[in-house]
Amino acid sequence: MHFFRIFCIVLLVSAIAPLLSSAEIPPSPRRAEITATFSIVAVDPQTGVCGAAVASKYPAVGKVVPYVRAGVGAFCTQHHHVPKWGERALDLLAAGRRPESVFVELLKMDPSAELRQLAIVDMRGRAAVHNPTQAPARSRYWGAVTGRFYCCQGNTLTGRPVVTEMARAYETTEGSLADRLMAALVAGDCAGGDHRGRLAAGIRVAKTGVQGDWFSLYVDKSDDAVVDLFKRYVGAKHEAKGNWAAGQPPFRHPCPKRATPRPER
Repeated sequence: MHFFRIFCIVLLVSAIAPLLSSAEIPPSPRRAEITATFSIVAVDPQTGVCGAAVASKYPAVGKVVPYVRAGVGAFCTQHHHVPKWGERALDLLAAGRRPESVFVELLKMDPSAELRQLAIVDMRGRAAVHNPTQAPARSRYWGAVTGRFYCCQGNTLTGRPVVTEMARAYETTEGSLADRLMAALVAGDCAGGDHRGRLAAGIRVAKTGVQGDWFSLYVDKSDDAVVDLFKRYVGAKHEAKGNWAAGQPPFRHPCPKRATPRPER
């Protein structure tokens, strides 16, 4: 009888194990990865171009934080990021949701909502940002600045100048949307960037009438990612680039006297 009971238990465990392994278990807030990032999302309604640019100590950040879609807009998910929200957010925008309504939908059942930092802008230029109000001390400073057709945001920063300088650069740079995104990212990095170091960066741009990314560049692992991304941008030949003087060859270091954060070990 004892052997029979053990045999039955083994059969039961064998039957339910596949069901347990295939279930989608939400990540524990304590184990969720912190994508400490500074980023910008922006659109140009006149040209039908939208884009995002990001930088972080998180590896390959350009491939897990920013999402763009032609004719729809741009979205970033960072801090306790949720990559599967990227396409979902753009689907909601495409369905006619306002940016703030997209956040309501994404966060309404989220137990870690106040650990997320999200930014979104649609092709009409309507932008919204959600900050991580319960971010731990190591993730401060965090903040955001919104303006005409764009939004800059970041966490785990060296301070307020990171986002304010991004906004200033985006607004004052003469050039294409891609030029202005790149200028904003460079300005944020020159102002201090992520206080833990500079590992990865990326830029993604989409254009109405063009499938997928119209233009994209990534630096997945580097000691000075934004500068390396900028160097690639200067060397790139693509119609997404405009007449921004600093974006044309030859490459010149944008902030050679910038203070360098001490990388975490």
